[in-house]
Amino acid sequence: MEEGRIIKALSGFYYVKTEDGSIYQCRGRGVFRNQNITPLVGDLVTFEYEDPNEGYIMEIKPRSNELVRPPIANITQAIIVTSAKAPDFNETLLDRFLVLIESRDIQPVIFITKMDLTSAAEKEKMESYRKLYENIGYRTELLSMKDGQGFNALEHYFKDHITVIAGQSGVGKSTILNMLDDSLDLKTGEISESLGRGRHTTRHVELLEMYNGLVADTPGFSSLEFDTLEANELSYCFPEFRERLGDCKFRGCMHLKEPKCAVKAAVSTGEIAASRYGNYVRFLEEIMLRKPRY
Repeated sequence: MEEGRIIKALSGFYYVKTEDGSIYQCRGRGVFRNQNITPLVGDLVTFEYEDPNEGYIMEIKPRSNELVRPPIANITQAIIVTSAKAPDFNETLLDRFLVLIESRDIQPVIFITKMDLTSAAEKEKMESYRKLYENIGYRTELLSMKDGQGFNALEHYFKDHITVIAGQSGVGKSTILNMLDDSLDLKTGEISESLGRGRHTTRHVELLEMYNGLVADTPGFSSLEFDTLEANELSYCFPEFRERLGDCKFRGCMHLKEPKCAVKAAVSTGEIAASRYGNYVRFLEEIMLRKPRY
């Protein structure tokens, strides 16, 4: 029995890479179908093979996490890509991505792209956003897509990580990967002026080697609904809330109308950004209005 990690899934085949760098084309055992288990890119597996193109996955090892869209497992890091312009920076959308990533115990990093398109005033505003998120504890980079400014400082993010790139269409996800490694030649979607958004260009999930790490070439979180997150879990997905939960007077405080709430007190003193609290309330209302799952 050999061990390895699935690095690509395509047309019912799973491509498993072993520690020595060899790649084997495998199928899943029938028992997985019977148990309604689907091998995922990122899975650590054991497999048997007759030749490199005729292998069978025998066991899927326990996962630390998994995503449905895209279908990938054992992610250690998510780089959220958002743009300063075209499309304009959207703090609520960024916070939505952050909550979804936090809810899956994945480490977030923020890349703000297209700084070369900004005016002096807009640059200053983006710097203030960088400061806001870095104060929360999120590593944040401002990047120029035209001249590659800031890209030489990105290599260390990938070492020893399995990274998924997340962000709305048109913000430059594939462009970033191409600029970091021009041998990838990933397709990039042009912004559609009539729709104001980018076109999807990826077709399957694959983990690419980059700077001693692995990166999924498929955008993460194509669904941004809080469909599995419960209302009482939301505050744990805001790090600046999480560190104050023990200071609220009431256990299970929802940080709305409860007295002696440490989170609301921190908002009033400016220790927690009012914009972040506003998004927390917005997301909480969305979760509480969600139709129950049966």
